[in-house]
Amino acid sequence: MTIATFISDLLYRYECVILPGFGAFLTQTESAHFDEDSKTFFPPKKQVSFNAQLKKSDGLLVNYISEVQEISYPAAVYKVEEFVQQINEQLEKENKVTLDALGNFSVSSEGNLTFEPFKATNFLSEAFGLSTIPAYAVKREVYKKQVQELEEKVPFLFTPERRKSRPYLKYAAIGLIALGLAGFTGLNIYSNQVSQHNVAEQQAAESQLQQQIQQATFVIDNPLPEITFKVTKQLGDYHIVAGAFRVEENAHQKVTELRTEGFKARYIGENKFGLHQVVYGSFQTRPEAMVMLRKAKKSNEGAWMLIQEF
Repeated sequence: MTIATFISDLLYRYECVILPGFGAFLTQTESAHFDEDSKTFFPPKKQVSFNAQLKKSDGLLVNYISEVQEISYPAAVYKVEEFVQQINEQLEKENKVTLDALGNFSVSSEGNLTFEPFKATNFLSEAFGLSTIPAYAVKREVYKKQVQELEEKVPFLFTPERRKSRPYLKYAAIGLIALGLAGFTGLNIYSNQVSQHNVAEQQAAESQLQQQIQQATFVIDNPLPEITFKVTKQLGDYHIVAGAFRVEENAHQKVTELRTEGFKARYIGENKFGLHQVVYGSFQTRPEAMVMLRKAKKSNEGAWMLIQEF
């Protein structure tokens, strides 16, 4: 793991990480916003910047390297100094250098050091899994004007013709109405009789069933033996996150896939952004968690560490 990766890990938790002898990486939180020009919604993020004036070590990076790699403090200091020397040598030869997950450094013609961060990297852990969303204009079809134009073009002509009187149709209609009323009345009487019969039969059946239940005796000759399960509960405040999903069903499916691969994956619930989080495992100490993080990054570059502090 390179020094740049250690810096990247710390930027998820801290707003300033100093690379002694070179400069400081700073993060600033940006709220979710809508870009009018590109018609795109952008999620909240922590964007990284660089300040070459802050070079004095505050011990944060060196202590972190010493703890994770389980080496002495002087050995961690030597690693950092060696890394800074490599950066300066490459800048002198090629006038540019790239730090993984952070950005690109370059030296201008005037000798000034400039830093261009990777825009795709978001150091806001709460926004993990969120991406940009394009906005499409809603096209509404208006038909009112078309209808008005059709009404103006199509004439409506009314011909005042007197219909011929047919008195026998009136008597036939009266007869049909009378037959319908008689049939409806008879059907209601028949339906009431059927309902009363069904209610009586149902009450008799329930009474007979209650008597049989009261007379029945249940005897268990061979009771089943007791079974004891030993469940190991995962504890720890250091979680290695495999992914965060908007749909809970997808999170449980991810747990099943990871367990098939041999990980002790589990679902740890929903964060404040409404995302359902799945972890490779939970650990009580940071070194244990870092071992799992390095293993997870071999197949999942987006894996990261979530530290729950109470």
